[in-house]
Amino acid sequence: MTPVEISIGKRPPSGPSEPVRRRAPWHLRANALVVAWLGLTVATALAGEGLPAPRWLLIHVFLLGAVTTAILIWSEHFTVVLLRAQTPDPRLGLTRLGLLNAATVAVLYGVAAGPAAVAVVGAAVVVAVVLWHAVALVRLARRALPGRFSHVVAWYVCAAGALAAGGVLGGLLAAQAGGGVLHERTQAAHAEVNLFGWVGLTVLGTLFTLWPTVLRTRLSERTRRASAMGLRLTVPGLTLLTGGLLVDLRWVAAAGLVTYAAGTAAALVPLVEAVRARRPHTGAAWTLGAGVVWFEIALVVNAVIVVTRPTGEVAGALEPLLPLVLAGFVAQVLLGSLLHLLPAVLGGGPARFKENAATLERGWTVRLAAFNLGAPLLALPVPRPLTLLGWALVLASGAAFVVLAAVTLLRAATPGARRPSPVLAGVTAGCLLTAAAVVVAVSGGSGPATTVVATGAKTVEVTLSGMRVRPSVIEAAPGTVLTLRVTNTDAQRHDLRLATGERTPLLAAGQSATLTLKPLGEAVDGWCTVAGHRAAGMTMRIVPTGTQPEAGTEHKGHGGMSPLDLAAPMSPGWKPYDPTLRPAPGGSEHAVEIRVDDRVVREVAPGVRQRVWTFNGTVPGPVLRGKVGDVFTVTFVNGGSMGHGIDFHAGATAPDGPMRTIQPGERLVYRFRADYAGAWLYHCSTMPMSQHIANGMYGAVIIDPPDLARADREYLLVSGELYLGEPGSDAQVVKLREGRPDGWMFNGTAAGYDHAPLEAKAGERVRIWAVAAGPNSGTALHVVGAPFDTVYEEGAYRLRADDPGGAQVLDLAPAQGGFAELVFPEPGTYPVVDHLMRNAEGGAHGLFRVGAR
Repeated sequence: MTPVEISIGKRPPSGPSEPVRRRAPWHLRANALVVAWLGLTVATALAGEGLPAPRWLLIHVFLLGAVTTAILIWSEHFTVVLLRAQTPDPRLGLTRLGLLNAATVAVLYGVAAGPAAVAVVGAAVVVAVVLWHAVALVRLARRALPGRFSHVVAWYVCAAGALAAGGVLGGLLAAQAGGGVLHERTQAAHAEVNLFGWVGLTVLGTLFTLWPTVLRTRLSERTRRASAMGLRLTVPGLTLLTGGLLVDLRWVAAAGLVTYAAGTAAALVPLVEAVRARRPHTGAAWTLGAGVVWFEIALVVNAVIVVTRPTGEVAGALEPLLPLVLAGFVAQVLLGSLLHLLPAVLGGGPARFKENAATLERGWTVRLAAFNLGAPLLALPVPRPLTLLGWALVLASGAAFVVLAAVTLLRAATPGARRPSPVLAGVTAGCLLTAAAVVVAVSGGSGPATTVVATGAKTVEVTLSGMRVRPSVIEAAPGTVLTLRVTNTDAQRHDLRLATGERTPLLAAGQSATLTLKPLGEAVDGWCTVAGHRAAGMTMRIVPTGTQPEAGTEHKGHGGMSPLDLAAPMSPGWKPYDPTLRPAPGGSEHAVEIRVDDRVVREVAPGVRQRVWTFNGTVPGPVLRGKVGDVFTVTFVNGGSMGHGIDFHAGATAPDGPMRTIQPGERLVYRFRADYAGAWLYHCSTMPMSQHIANGMYGAVIIDPPDLARADREYLLVSGELYLGEPGSDAQVVKLREGRPDGWMFNGTAAGYDHAPLEAKAGERVRIWAVAAGPNSGTALHVVGAPFDTVYEEGAYRLRADDPGGAQVLDLAPAQGGFAELVFPEPGTYPVVDHLMRNAEGGAHGLFRVGAR
């Protein structure tokens, strides 16, 4: 095939008599906006912890600001040039660009500082603009004559569809309150579809023509076939990847990622052929090539994460990968493209072209080396000095390009070349100034602490233990440079984060870390970031001498939940916890595995779903049943995201070993002999214990009394309190500590057995085992219309069937257990309630549906 003939990449012929070439359309000169966003990206990185969401802002200033603006500009230009289509009305392109940048500012402000509604509206406008842009590209393609480059437009349109999906997910994330496993899956899908869809598909489609142009070689004959094959694989693969993450189907997501990777491999075949024909020889070529290499590395690492992690953990596991994707892949592809394209589109004749190209590529080898050394330092778990070195290398390289590009753009505005339109200049200046104002607004200013002159140094030993930070208050003279030597002396992991941004990693028992603060100027709060620990009291405050620590430094949160609608229907697909209690298995040795899963989302009341912490995925956990003298060997596996333990009330053993807190991925064997009959509670043993129990980490052990008679039916009801909200959140823990449950439950759901009644027949003997899990409330179990003739409580009979008396309730304090027996006199519907009426009316209520025998 003939060499690629694309005006954007063709070097203008030299010669002193050649007239100055007409400059490119306005939307290409709008690259000043891209350079401005790149400059703001560098500024955001330098601001660091001075911003309320520094990492999020850095990612979105770069991707949503610089990259998305660049894609809108260049994909339209490539479509016009490759299809030899008529240039569209520039006012439409300017309108789209202005709306996109205004919406970007709204998203940045809404998430970082303003109301969530601002971010949601901004995300909706971004989606609308990109879909409008896709429609404009399709119209251009339909009006143009068929050509060998038309396949590129399909990549741009599919990429726009990916951003529309990513924008919708981003809007949902901005609107969601709190976190949870659904939030984490949505966040993972949002990241994947934006990075590998919007950016990845655009880059792959562009490289078919841009790469041979940069190398100045021929277009491979396989290009069109490779493009078709690549698109057929990448788009369905991306759909499976995103959908699998959202609906919690890990292997579907993994299959989608493998399919997507196969599509990229097919698309890269002609690029490899171009390299064989001619090696890279310019800064643009080497930078683009390095970006593609990092893209493939990121795909491999991403595949490992998706295959090996539950979908709810993918978002967190992707965090270390982001620097490789953003700096290694996205930034280098963007910078490499601009290195090649800017000199061509800015015009000014051959001499100016050479001058601009030489300016932009000045020191490119050093910048390339710095970028590709710094990116892995940001991703790898290296000591902090090396991480800072990585930031310095990447930011210095990026800042150098911004400066050189600004010089080039200013040179294009000199006499002898047409100046940028006043409208474009106004849009550029307005967007840049507005975005800068967002950074200033959300950072809230530097405050006194950044301007205090150091007057001395002080080292303080800080310990983390027993849900407390000691000392809880540190006083020092203004200007003191404090060094905190933080040691975790607890059995479970903790960390310490300060409001000024300094933080330790999660520290295991006995581990230490050192924090050095800026000169002290104003009070600084600190807390443990593990879920629920801050609300449980793991806080501290550093105050300048002469001031008083504010009372109540912990975050109080809000209850504020609306009352439960217990009469509402349960959601489609809801299944109740099976209350049927099966007979004790044969044999005297019982082995069971209990696995923690603290990412389960369950319906805890009609229409109310929230994340719960579970044993084996249910609330309550699995029932252990046996006889007196039986031995239970429990393999306890922590498959959760934080430390957990387990405590069986039915066994007599020193708690030091088997009840210790183990970390995610660890396991222990808990062996106990059931020497006493009864209905026993087991629960998580990790502090704060009340939070772990309240969020669902409890179950029952049933040890039959030696003389236990046969019953026609046996049921188990484990009562528990319901605290709505994200587990461990400040608002939830405040309600827990103040004893203000949002409801009460039998077997993990408020009013669940109103909607799935327990079955019995008239004349049958029914035994109801009960355990009060609390953590703070007991239960007074009562069946309306059917007195108990047998009551067994805490290891002893209080009433037997042949006694003349009867019982109204089985009353249990928190952690107590027993059973009651009754015979329903006739068919009908019999409520079973906790006769503490507040509890019954709050959800501790169910029904027996009794039929004829």
